[in-house]
Amino acid sequence: MKLISNVSMMFCELPLVERLKAAQDAGFDGVEIQFPEAQAIAPLKEASSALEMPIELINVPRGPGESVGLAALPAEKEAYRAAVEICAKQAATLNVRKINVLSGRPPEGVPHADCLAMLKANLTYTAEVMANIDVQVMVEAVNRHDVPGFFLSGLDEALALLEELNCPNIALQFDLYHMAITEPDLPAAIRRAGPRIGHVQFADTPGRHEPGTGEIDFAAAFTALHDIGYHGAVSAEYRPQHNTCDGLQWMIDFKRMMA
Repeated sequence: MKLISNVSMMFCELPLVERLKAAQDAGFDGVEIQFPEAQAIAPLKEASSALEMPIELINVPRGPGESVGLAALPAEKEAYRAAVEICAKQAATLNVRKINVLSGRPPEGVPHADCLAMLKANLTYTAEVMANIDVQVMVEAVNRHDVPGFFLSGLDEALALLEELNCPNIALQFDLYHMAITEPDLPAAIRRAGPRIGHVQFADTPGRHEPGTGEIDFAAAFTALHDIGYHGAVSAEYRPQHNTCDGLQWMIDFKRMMA
């Protein structure tokens, strides 16, 4: 497995581009960035290339204001597809190999079936666009305690969606933080998801802070990841309690568990 850092949440003491070097110095092997701004793409490309520090994943733009995604919103079909085009250009420029799709929070009164049909259609469209540049599509289930009303929440509904789509270019973004909240047994959830997992993120719960600040048994989670044969990126996506570098003691144990 490969340990990477989400520099949209970590190393925020520094400007975004400088966070790549900080993450590398701290011992990470790559980064992910949630929503890179247009003006940051060129300097990010330069820094990633100069440092040989890959940008593993970015998200499809989530929409304006307080939006948490567009993919399951029937009224936002054109806005979502425009966001996919932006994301594809960013991914190609930054040599990103994975992008993440957020289903979003549908307005009240929109039928669930309509939202599900829109999500399926948008994921299929996204997979077709990204296949042209050899990029894999992730879809993420997000707990509704942190994000009330988020469309795709539980693991079972995410797995059912992937099973129905049956697309080799679409996989599950499995965030240990979200799944620890929605699933009663995290290692069992990992084993149930199995080869559908295409990307892993983590933070401890409650609080979404560093490992060791909450209740997740990360050793058991990594045992389950080994059991299913997962060998991909594992991304630290948490809110540091203080300065990022002051809270990285967990990395020694994680690298041992990931080996």
